[in-house]
Amino acid sequence: MTSDFSAARLHLERAYHYLRGNDETSREACEALDLLIEMVAEAQHKRPVTGVIAFPRSATR
Repeated sequence: MTSDFSAARLHLERAYHYLRGNDETSREACEALDLLIEMVAEAQHKRPVTGVIAFPRSATR
């Protein structure tokens, strides 16, 4: 099973939007959500690691 980073990011951004309070808990939660949103965005746009195929060199040129 693969992760749906796009959907996760959307839900995290919505949660951030709902935390509009000026209280300490809301501010700390928004800071934590900022970190999570950034991590998910990086994972969402990360390029897969690809292997390099080595072709044999021919002796005749």
